[in-house]
Formats: sequence, structure tokens, C-alpha cells
Amino acid sequence: MDFQDKTAVITGGATGIGLALARQMGSAGARIILFEPRENRLQEAVERLSGEGMDAKYFVGDVRELADVEALADYAWIEHGRADIIVNNAGIGGSMKSVIDTDPAEARRIFEVNFWGMWNGISVFGKRFKTDEKPSAIYSVASENALFNAFPFGGGAYVASKHAIFGLMDVLRRSAPDWLKTGVIIPGWVKSEISEFNNSVPDTMDTDAFAQIIFKQMLADEYYLVSHSYNVPRFDERYDEMKEAFAKYAPRYDGDDQYDVQKYFERMQAERER
Repeated sequence: MDFQDKTAVITGGATGIGLALARQMGSAGARIILFEPRENRLQEAVERLSGEGMDAKYFVGDVRELADVEALADYAWIEHGRADIIVNNAGIGGSMKSVIDTDPAEARRIFEVNFWGMWNGISVFGKRFKTDEKPSAIYSVASENALFNAFPFGGGAYVASKHAIFGLMDVLRRSAPDWLKTGVIIPGWVKSEISEFNNSVPDTMDTDAFAQIIFKQMLADEYYLVSHSYNVPRFDERYDEMKEAFAKYAPRYDGDDQYDVQKYFERMQAERER
């Protein structure tokens, strides 16, 4: 996608990955609108971007509130005629207790932001994009925790929310028209304010360096936007284990596609078209 003269809305954009991606897009000529609840942080971010010569604005709100996301879209259309890009970046960390010991209310809190907040962004902006039918893009920030469990312990609600985002974006991708670009951003360990731990460990990837890697893939219209190469051995561990289970208890045989859901729908579609 060409970002020149496009309007990019970034949720959770005042700090971390959101702000770093804003700098990349803004440097490429995009108009930036940042969105999150903390107005003081938004003001700081916009001052920084504006000081670097970028067209940057902000709107205060909470991704958990559908009315706030609708108001954000209204603001983008009023200020710039429309939005062209939504980056669903807002997210929070949470309890590192075991799944059994995690308070269900805490798990719901994480899902309200990490999953339903992204759902709101996709739904609100997607419907407006659908009305316009102009070149547009929806990106959502998942995690390496969407591919495997990166934590040696705990984090069940966070990991589950990122798996949910990964699945949601895959469904969206399959139904997206040609004029709508979609992408799932898969950070590994990147410096951010999602937890104090991320900022205190020296081996985490620099946020701006991460954004540079991801932005090159946005320009190339990639769907999987990736950064940390050691993710491959980790998700191979998961899929190798699954393949072993299938090889042992559900090995391939001639005609096993009888139970394949996609092929079933293909057959039904073919019959309707006769």
C-alpha cells in the first residue's frame, strides 16, 4: 500500500508499537490519528510526531466502548474525509498466574481490550470501508503468543486473547474484497509499556527497529507481518507434536477428504451452480 496522503488510525497509539508504527506511516506521508484513553500521553505523542514534520492528531476514547470507536471513525471522516487504514493495536497484559488460579474477572478484562476492542475496530471501520469501496487496510496486532505459548508459565488469558485475534483475522482475510488489505502483525519480544518486564530486559527488540521491519511488509501488502525468526522453531514444536498425534491416531488414507469442511462447501457450491 502507498501511504502518501492516506489517513491511518492507530488504537493504543500513544506509546510503544502503536507510536513506532505511526512514525513509519507518518514518515511515508500518511496523516495520523492516535486513539486511547490517556489524553496526556496522546498529547505527548502528537507533539513528538508533529515536531518531526508529520500530520498528527488524536482522539480520546476506549476501544472497549463501541460508541467511542464510532466517534473515532466520525472524527476521521470529518477531519480528513475518510480513514484509509485502521491499526488495531490497543492491548493489555495481565495475570501470570496459572489458568486455574486466575480470577475470571481478570481474564474477561483482558479479552475486553485485546479481543473485543479489536472486534470493535474491525466492525466499525470495516463497515465504513465497505460503504466507500475504496482501497483500505485493516491491520491487527497479535503476538508470537498467537502461534505458541511464549511464556514458561501463566499468562493464559493473554495468550488465549492473542490466539483469538489470529483466528479472527484469518476469517476476515478469507472474506475480504480485493480493495481491502488485511494483515496480522506478529511481534515477538519488543520493548513496550504492556508490562514493566518488557522494558526492563535488555534483549527485547527496539520498538522503532521492530516498526521498520513491519512497515516494509505493509508496503509489500503482506498478510503475515513478522519480526522474530526464532518463532519458527517454537511453532514447529507445536505443529510437529500435532502431526505426530495425527500420524499415530488419524493417519491419512485415500478418500479422507470426505470429512474436509472446505471441500464439502466447495461441493455444495458446485451443485448450486449446476
